[in-house]
Amino acid sequence: MTVQEEINKLRQELRVHNRNYYVLDNPTVSDYEYDRLMHRLIDLEQAHPELITRDSPTQRVGGEPLKMFAQVRHETPLESLTDVFSFEEVEAFGQRVAQELQTVQFVTEPKIDGLSVALRYEDGVFVQGATRGDGVTGEDVTENLRTIRAIPLRLENAPAHLTVRGEVYMPKAVFHELNAQREIAGQPLFANPRNAAAGSLRQLDPKIAAARRLSILVFNVQNISDVTFSSHAESLELLRALGFRTIESRRCGDIAACCDRIREIGECREQFDFDIDGAVVKVDSLAQRELLGSTAKAPRWAVAYKYPPEKKETRLLDIVVQVGRTGVLTPKAVVEPVRLAGTTVTNATLHNQDFITEKDIRIGDTVLVQKAGEIIPEVLEVTLSKRPAGTTPYRLPDVCPACGSPVTRDEGGAALRCRGAECPAQLLRNITHFASRNAMDVDGLGISVVTSLVDAGLIHSAGDLYSLDAQSVAALERMGTKSAENLLAALERSKQNDLSRLIYALGILQVGQSAARALARHFGTMDALAAATEEELVQVEDIGAVTARNIVEWFAEPQAQHLLRLLREAGVNMESREKPTDTGFAGMTFVLTGTLSGFTRDEARARIEARGGKVSGSVSKKTTYVVAGEEAGSKLQKAQALQIPILSEAEFVSMLTASEE
Repeated sequence: MTVQEEINKLRQELRVHNRNYYVLDNPTVSDYEYDRLMHRLIDLEQAHPELITRDSPTQRVGGEPLKMFAQVRHETPLESLTDVFSFEEVEAFGQRVAQELQTVQFVTEPKIDGLSVALRYEDGVFVQGATRGDGVTGEDVTENLRTIRAIPLRLENAPAHLTVRGEVYMPKAVFHELNAQREIAGQPLFANPRNAAAGSLRQLDPKIAAARRLSILVFNVQNISDVTFSSHAESLELLRALGFRTIESRRCGDIAACCDRIREIGECREQFDFDIDGAVVKVDSLAQRELLGSTAKAPRWAVAYKYPPEKKETRLLDIVVQVGRTGVLTPKAVVEPVRLAGTTVTNATLHNQDFITEKDIRIGDTVLVQKAGEIIPEVLEVTLSKRPAGTTPYRLPDVCPACGSPVTRDEGGAALRCRGAECPAQLLRNITHFASRNAMDVDGLGISVVTSLVDAGLIHSAGDLYSLDAQSVAALERMGTKSAENLLAALERSKQNDLSRLIYALGILQVGQSAARALARHFGTMDALAAATEEELVQVEDIGAVTARNIVEWFAEPQAQHLLRLLREAGVNMESREKPTDTGFAGMTFVLTGTLSGFTRDEARARIEARGGKVSGSVSKKTTYVVAGEEAGSKLQKAQALQIPILSEAEFVSMLTASEE
């Protein structure tokens, strides 16, 4: 067998396995066997790059980041649907259609709450994908769509030309996992799966889109050559035969049957792995669709029914307080079971203390709860006429339910937050932050490894990292001896980091990288910083009264003192190696834009701050210099408009050199 023949054979096998897994939900080989075939194909293609093709299963990981999305004009407009909000409106739609057609058959299907796209194939090969945009013009997101494994890159026995329309979505399980990871990393959470899917599909870096594990359901043929069919149902059968995942569409003989199907979809929405925001009713016959035509805004042969938010009364049995991974205390209402939007609700969010106080929510109250679509149930209001005697206003606890540390209210916000340095509820986030690149920079200690270490009971705080042994780490899933040795070596190296990195790694509220560097330069040792008063702390540049109070309160906590003791006993450096300086760039504010060839942004920031300068993320009249690297963007334009001095990288290096003399 030649190399080309083996490559072709592997590609065909992997396409079959991909379809079985991602389209048919029926895997026929183990993950190990799939990975073995994939790695063999990767090895062959790397050895023979001239044989790589765009439709190879290896080409799904995402290429180089894009600078922008190109515009694509759709060959057939991607129309939107007319929304209806009652069964009376659905019946009225059916009557209008019946007036123009002697006999009619409908199809009804779930309306996925995702992002509509068009996929174009030429001779069976996926060549372009675009967002809906305004229906006429969308954005070219081909590279991101190629990372979605439910999209076939090659179709067998396909027509010469085919364009299909589908809905990209983020599966519910992936959404919850992604938000959990973002919470640990201290990143803003996505509001819902649709926002997450839209944000992922519009990433300029395809590798980010690939990591988001999006999926798709195809629901329409936009254009096709050499093939004819008479109905929507027949077109979906063809799409399934070609290898697409298609929407579940059911034929309904009349509009009454459509209404029954809409109710059924609403009741079983929890069973879908995607969010829905309604159900779609369409005329099945393509010829009849042509007769009915479209208005200027939408087709006259279809409507989208939107499920109304359900509201029901129930009794509030208890209020429990959960501690999130960022330390925020969140109250949750435990209610008598009530059926809402196709699922049984037993609890609902209460947001925060201000929300509870404003609505005067008490244990024992009868409350009105709502669950619109897939949104988390929430308490809307109290039915005061049904309030039992003896209820009392509810207050969140003054100490953390997870660790017993005092809780404090965020400055200017509604959140109550636990400040425990070793709080078990915050363990994953705290350790992941501690090991992150800008903190202690422990290579190989990402969220998944931290989770494995915590689940195995090997660590209970960041201080425990330095007492890990190779044998215990190697025994973890997906680790092994070599990975364990590498991790322990990275931990050992991290002990020599400068004090500024350690201060930032501790996760003290409002102490970022710049503040950590300023504190390290000013105090020189961890002991001196721990002993500092609020009055002494506010003398440090960039440290305000609120941050000073946060620092003092953090070091006063027994958990913080225990953590520092563990780190000190492990030999972690607690002294600053930077020479304190307030000369050179003192009083100057720099803004970095574009790509610098000589150092990273973090390195440039460190060089500026080591000389007493400040680095800002935005250009203003207070900016002293803008350092412009390759492909500088809007910051450069704003600097030019404000007549701020602009330094090339070479000029910036000269300033650094001059300040060292």
